[in-house]
Amino acid sequence: MNKNKKTSLLLHIITPLIVFLVCAGAILLISIKPYNKISVYLNLAFMDKFQTSPNEGVAGLVIRENDIDTDYKGETFEEGEIVRPVYGEQFAVLKSSAFELSVPVYWGSGRELFERGACQASYSKLPGDSGNTVISAHVDTFFAELSKLKAGDTVTITTTYGEFTYEVSELIEFKKTNKKYVASKQEDILTLYTCKKDVLGASEDRIGVICTLTEEKFFIEKEAQ
Repeated sequence: MNKNKKTSLLLHIITPLIVFLVCAGAILLISIKPYNKISVYLNLAFMDKFQTSPNEGVAGLVIRENDIDTDYKGETFEEGEIVRPVYGEQFAVLKSSAFELSVPVYWGSGRELFERGACQASYSKLPGDSGNTVISAHVDTFFAELSKLKAGDTVTITTTYGEFTYEVSELIEFKKTNKKYVASKQEDILTLYTCKKDVLGASEDRIGVICTLTEEKFFIEKEAQ
């Protein structure tokens, strides 16, 4: 067999292999994003497993949008009334001094709500109430820059009934099955978290911050008992 025939045979063997590898790689890249997005929905849903309201996505769910005044100029009070939202209601806007973050916050969790903003676990305490306020969002959307927060940064939550300011006190990382940071607490804290980015699919790890309450301003004064 002469040199030309050997070269031709080699090309006939290698060319289909190269084409196959290129096609396989393209299919893998195309499939990663949808798979990752679906997996994120499923994995974040665990944080609201103790909810008492119907699951998101079932018939009858009503998503309520509210116009939150994040530049409230009226009178405020050190003690006030907490207005409990209904499941599926946007009741707050979350902002941070560390980056351009202005995120609508919904009461409850589920695919449709996570598409619209951050979600507060319905078993956790509302801002202004004593305990742990737990809020999460997707790492590829509303909490894409959550990892930029550092100790000392300010986080503000403006609700329909008041404005609450927190200071980042601790950076956290935990497995999705570890409920240490999302459980009830005695301290007045805010816990923000999201999935840790993983280009190959859904991550088992969560990253976030714990914030300590520094100031609270209620829009409605608490009535004397």
